[in-house]
Amino acid sequence: MKVRAAHEGDLDTILAIRNHAIEHGTALWTDTPQTRDEGAAWLGAHLGRGSAYVAEDTGDGTVVGFGVYGPWKDYSGFRHTVENSVYVAEGHHGRGIGSALLGTLVASASATGLHVMIAGIEAGNGASVRLHERHGFEHAGTVREVGTKFGRWLDLTLMRRQLD
Repeated sequence: MKVRAAHEGDLDTILAIRNHAIEHGTALWTDTPQTRDEGAAWLGAHLGRGSAYVAEDTGDGTVVGFGVYGPWKDYSGFRHTVENSVYVAEGHHGRGIGSALLGTLVASASATGLHVMIAGIEAGNGASVRLHERHGFEHAGTVREVGTKFGRWLDLTLMRRQLD
């Protein structure tokens, strides 16, 4: 497996991974799968910033995960803070893919002079919390019942890592 910069040709695979997470999990707090046009706009913004990466299986070239970072908030005072997202394709968990992607995101954001990276994680997702801890993120707090999906309230754990 290798991590490389994403490109427009990765859209369909990234969109499939995102939509699977939307339809089957609580990592993305929306009930509506992304259309191809919405996905293209979302990916295009990340490509324009140089903040999108994919994990590619070196055996067959299949994209098995992706990671991005982007603005945490739109206000200028937050311009040095970004939020990350890392997703691994179903059936490929536990192979170090998420770790390789997150490491690349941290290195990339650091190289561009950003100051802090935030992770917003559904509080019950212990695997994601542990992944972020292994990469130097610290628990910044948990906000109770701020989201809902599948008929239940969800808590949001915020984690942060200083980059510089």
